[in-house]
Amino acid sequence: MALPRERVTLITLGVRDMDRAQAFYSNWGWRAHPGSPPGLVLFQMNGMALALFDRESLAEDQNVAVEKLGTGAVTLAQNCADGAEVDAVFSAALDAGATLLKAPEAVFWGGYSGYFADPDGHVWEIAHNPSWPLGEDGSLVLPNAPAE
Repeated sequence: MALPRERVTLITLGVRDMDRAQAFYSNWGWRAHPGSPPGLVLFQMNGMALALFDRESLAEDQNVAVEKLGTGAVTLAQNCADGAEVDAVFSAALDAGATLLKAPEAVFWGGYSGYFADPDGHVWEIAHNPSWPLGEDGSLVLPNAPAE
């Protein structure tokens, strides 16, 4: 059986303070998986999981110096059904302790989006793209995607 190549099953964020990071995501409304192993906090997402892992442990696991980790030029994104949902999700993140980078606004590509950073500087975009409809479960399937 051939597995699709284009997939992500786990996103791991290196964090400086596990308790602070878990509190942020929990306060944002995410639920930690009760089966998370020691030293890791897992959040079940739609078809994948998000993991919080201590930065020093992550660096050791990767066999790199912790200074080399950084947060990189990566943006995590959550697409929403409409602008009102963008505003609600964004507001909840700020209430949970996110740092405002760019308030949601109409953007050049015809959608509505804003950016914030979690307590460890990981950047999130919360967006509505009218050209990318969402499934009932919130999943994103790009228009005209090739059939499996």
